[in-house]
Amino acid sequence: MSKNSTNKMAKIFTQISSNSSQHSDLSTNNNPVKNNDELSILRSLLLGVEPTQLNQLYERLENPQIAAEDISRLLPEAIILRSQQDQQLGEAMVSTVETAIQTSVKKDQDILSDTFFPIIGPAARKAISSVLHEMIQSLNQTLEHSLSPQSLQWRLEAQKTGKSFAEIVLLRTLVYRVEQVFLIHKQTGLLLQHVVATQVKIQDPELVSAMLTAIQDFVKDSFNVQQDEALQSLQFGELTVWIEEGPQAVVAGIVRGNPPQNLRLILQEAIAKIHRRLNREIHAFTGETEPFNPSKPYLQACLAARYKSPARRNYIYAWTFLGTIAIAVGVWGFFALREQLRWYSYLDKLDSQPGIVVTSSKQQNGKYIVSGMLDPLAVDPQTFLQEADVNPQKVIGQWKFYLSLEPQFIATRAKEFLQTPKSVSLKADKKGILYATGSAPRQWILEARKSWRFIPGVTQFNDQNLEELELIQFKAYKQQIEQEMLFFSEGQTELIAGEADKLTNLVVVTNKLLDVTKYLGKDIRIQVTGHTNTTGTEQTNKLLSQARANKIRVDLIAKGINSNKFNVVGVSSSLPLKPELTPEAKMANRRVSFRIFLIENTN
Repeated sequence: MSKNSTNKMAKIFTQISSNSSQHSDLSTNNNPVKNNDELSILRSLLLGVEPTQLNQLYERLENPQIAAEDISRLLPEAIILRSQQDQQLGEAMVSTVETAIQTSVKKDQDILSDTFFPIIGPAARKAISSVLHEMIQSLNQTLEHSLSPQSLQWRLEAQKTGKSFAEIVLLRTLVYRVEQVFLIHKQTGLLLQHVVATQVKIQDPELVSAMLTAIQDFVKDSFNVQQDEALQSLQFGELTVWIEEGPQAVVAGIVRGNPPQNLRLILQEAIAKIHRRLNREIHAFTGETEPFNPSKPYLQACLAARYKSPARRNYIYAWTFLGTIAIAVGVWGFFALREQLRWYSYLDKLDSQPGIVVTSSKQQNGKYIVSGMLDPLAVDPQTFLQEADVNPQKVIGQWKFYLSLEPQFIATRAKEFLQTPKSVSLKADKKGILYATGSAPRQWILEARKSWRFIPGVTQFNDQNLEELELIQFKAYKQQIEQEMLFFSEGQTELIAGEADKLTNLVVVTNKLLDVTKYLGKDIRIQVTGHTNTTGTEQTNKLLSQARANKIRVDLIAKGINSNKFNVVGVSSSLPLKPELTPEAKMANRRVSFRIFLIENTN
């Protein structure tokens, strides 16, 4: 500043002082315009700018757009400075940030998902890898000791204690493991943070922290120790508590087994890093533990563990044992499968048999139980056991009888019910029609036509192919009589030698024919026809043929045949048996023949 300016500024201060010492109102005793000019001159002298530049500065300050531009340049630095002082800025921005995130998600979800993808992907893979590593380690420990003799003892211990076998294996093969780590405020003894290993049951961590602090205070108060000395370790059976102190906080690790000394270095390194990172939070601790969440990675680094490396063993006995079991299981499986296949084959045979209906089958107490319905006419199910090669002692059949409507069973029941003769064959179709073929006595046929309706499953009786036995006999006797011929001497009514013997047989057959005819309810007429050869006149031959027929009729009547049964006819030589080319042919034409006619009984 120049000398003139200094003098000028001194005068102005003197003037302002003299004006202020007056006890009158400036607005009444002084000129306001003059005072403003003097203040403007004073401001320009203090700020080192000309009045015109000062006016420009006021215009700049009064322009809101210029103020926003200046604030935007200063805002990042101001936020950094404020966040270093306390947490109020972060707390104030929580609601604003939450609202901004909600608005962004509603507008476009892909923006945040794309933003967090590079972070969430590796974090998820790391978490899954950690879980798989722990699972594989546990499984490996279990498998390594699953076939050893000591495993039997461990299995018994697992049953007694209620723990799993895998957990017992881990404990018994453990060299050491840090199960829990506590971060404790040194001045207050309050728990700041706590981490625990997997598969470890924990109690109240705050209670454990308070007890450790109380024990340490008890030792300091009860024994002649320096105040700066601290309790470093406690041991309770398999558990050891290692304590490492820092200026303002304490790290306590609960260790199972025999930990190495270098574990203390890990605890010391953890407490040192926590003090460097959270020194201000520890000093300002008022009871809130949330500010100490960043200490978890350091504490989790202390959760170290080491297991015994299993010595290389000869598993020949184990493999032999497993091989024996595998062979035994294979043999048992083969026989079991074969037995099951035989059983299924037996069931298939039963299902294919008519009259057998299998409703259920099961295996119980080493035996097979088959239930169903059985027709009394069906094949005995026991007969198929041998075919299927199934032990009958292992099969229990529970059958209920019923009447099957299979055609063969209908025919069998009909044969028994009708007392069918051996000459009759019965057959039924799926519609229940019963067909009778063959021959049977007339009386049986009449009875069958009445009784078939009482046979289960029969809907119709068809006897078109069934002949009456008596009618068949009638036809046989008729044929036998009609085939009989009696031969005579030339020009005479006397039989040639030996022909008279035929009459006896003819009488017997005729009597049988008469009996059958009577049973049929009919009657017959026997036509006796006389024949001659061509020798002689027609008139002579006519009389001769008639005489020959009468001669045989008389002989038959004499032997007991009713005379009413005969008709006599003489046909001369009109119906020759053979052409008369030889003497034998002429003799064949000198004969008597017979015809049987069936007529209705007039009686």
